[in-house]
Amino acid sequence: MGMDNKKELFPAVDDYGNVIGSISREMAHNGTMILHPVVHLHLFNSNGDLYLQKRPAWKDIQPDKWDTATGGHVDFGENIEDALKREVFEELGISSFEYICLGHYVFESCCEKELVYVYKTVYDEIIIPNEKELSGGRFWKKDEIKEGIGKDIFTPNFESEYMRFFNI
Repeated sequence: MGMDNKKELFPAVDDYGNVIGSISREMAHNGTMILHPVVHLHLFNSNGDLYLQKRPAWKDIQPDKWDTATGGHVDFGENIEDALKREVFEELGISSFEYICLGHYVFESCCEKELVYVYKTVYDEIIIPNEKELSGGRFWKKDEIKEGIGKDIFTPNFESEYMRFFNI
């Protein structure tokens, strides 16, 4: 069983993504609502199916929910694209992929406030989720995702992001 490192340092940022300080993971998630950057990768296959990861039970935010293929915090001192590549490798074992940036937005929950940088890729190779980071993953058809929205299957962040970027 894993555990999040509560002392891990993240950049604190303004609404434009400029670093204005640093905060610990614990501070980022304890209701201070200090804005901090995260990266999300939506990974599609050539058939248009979307790969989602299953969050492990030990995660401090949204345990046991299905979520974006890759999602993770930007480390203090790290740039956004390096964080994306690191997280994709750590979570899915993928070291080489083409991606496009879809944009960014602020996501707020009851205990945190994130500046989310959203990316998309099409990837048809084998994906081997890191069992120390995830509880698995699989491709979902668009109809399966639509059917599951609002039923406590997915993270609220994934649902709002999916509706914002892909539910056309």
